[in-house]
Amino acid sequence: MNETKEFLKKLGLNDGDCPSKKTFEDGGQYRFEIPGIQSPQTMEAVLNAADEQDLTIHRITQTKGIMLLSDEEITEMCNLAKDKGCELFLSVGPRATYDTSASVHTLEGSRMGYRLRGFDNLVYAIEDVKRATDLGVRGILLYDEGLLYVLNQMRKEKILPSNTHFKMSAHTGHGNPASARLMELNGLNSFNPIRDLQIAMIAAIRQSIDIPIDLHTENPKSSGGFIRHYEVPQFIKVAAPVYLKTGGSVAANHNWDTTKKQAVSRVKQVKLVKRMIDQYCPDAVMSSLKSSDLAIPE
Repeated sequence: MNETKEFLKKLGLNDGDCPSKKTFEDGGQYRFEIPGIQSPQTMEAVLNAADEQDLTIHRITQTKGIMLLSDEEITEMCNLAKDKGCELFLSVGPRATYDTSASVHTLEGSRMGYRLRGFDNLVYAIEDVKRATDLGVRGILLYDEGLLYVLNQMRKEKILPSNTHFKMSAHTGHGNPASARLMELNGLNSFNPIRDLQIAMIAAIRQSIDIPIDLHTENPKSSGGFIRHYEVPQFIKVAAPVYLKTGGSVAANHNWDTTKKQAVSRVKQVKLVKRMIDQYCPDAVMSSLKSSDLAIPE
């Protein structure tokens, strides 16, 4: 077993038995993300509520799919993000659950997650991304590793804007240092592992990659409903730079249509997490909204 561990270390894959010394570009260790915001109306409600509570939201993520938003809605969400200086990530629309697949709706078939089936669906997904970036979006949430490979090549060849950021969903099921490194080598900008990793597992991933890690501080009922607020100080200690994905417990599932009232409740969850940070790791540094590495819409 020791020989295997030493070989992995030669590959840069470590056990993570030490605090993280890595940060965002501006020196911050953590940022706040609110996922599952599906419309301009709920996005505006979230950002206004955050202002009223004097809270900083660094990233808003839509999870239902680009194809379910009109051009006008995408433009409005971009404008809201620009006004507040926060990131906006839209998710790729065509995926297995929207396809003609019958197996994806079975217990066994659900293991394929939201990945793409066939050549045509790959084309549709790329077209979804091109439409979003043409409208100014610079953050794309992905559910398929092959799609990441293609989009990264398109970004290199300037078919997509060079400042487009790609983040991988927890629904792809990655949870070890080697998988994280593979995604980073293929151009990923932000890695979201599966939601229930232990602290030591998260630390090992951090020691193996340089890109930010997106960690759920809480979860919707459909993915367990567990809340990890007391673990957030450890998240920051071992995983910085980290996006703290907060507010999920308000939703029933990943694609939940959050109401304006529920959007405000999500912001309350951010406040609760911030209190944990202030009490148990007051020296932790929050990133600003002015960092040049934020995926802010153009």
